[in-house]
Amino acid sequence: MAVKITCRPNGPYVVEGEFELYDPAGKLVPTSGRAALCRCGGSVNKPFCDGTHSKIGFQAAEAAVAQQEKK
Repeated sequence: MAVKITCRPNGPYVVEGEFELYDPAGKLVPTSGRAALCRCGGSVNKPFCDGTHSKIGFQAAEAAVAQQEKK
């Protein structure tokens, strides 16, 4: 199965499938095949979502923007 990443409305990135997550020091962070990753910047449990987005009124972009090719 491929990795699936879903942007939740005004919430986290939900990552599902087989993946590995590493901290800045290169240490493997245990996951169970599903993780909600913070994108509001307010979580005290980074990189994981702790629900802070709803408390701070995080407003995400309405839609993804296509990535431009680098020249």
